[in-house]
Amino acid sequence: MFMKENIIKSKSFNFAVDIVSLYKSLVAHNKEFVMSKQLLKSGTSIGANIREAEFAVSKPDFINKMTISLKEANETDYWLDLLNKTAYINDVDYKRYKHQIQEILKILVSIVKSSKQ
Repeated sequence: MFMKENIIKSKSFNFAVDIVSLYKSLVAHNKEFVMSKQLLKSGTSIGANIREAEFAVSKPDFINKMTISLKEANETDYWLDLLNKTAYINDVDYKRYKHQIQEILKILVSIVKSSKQ
């Protein structure tokens, strides 16, 4: 209803697919279960909330869902930083995921700001 562009929908979905793959790798190869599960939850929640926002019943509902997506993206950024600093994600992969989440964060900030005006 209030979606600005579908770019955030596709970027968040593709990012979620990458996060699922990263989670599977962290569990299988690193036997890391706690931080990776947090990353999985927040990283896939971004797109889920964006999808919910598509059918918002009002502008405040849309803003709320997009704000939740923004918060989840910020949390995902935190888990990526932590997993990198604790050597669970190598620098090459980290930079790729970091670039993706930074793009998503910028778009979400823009959507939330413009929607509030």
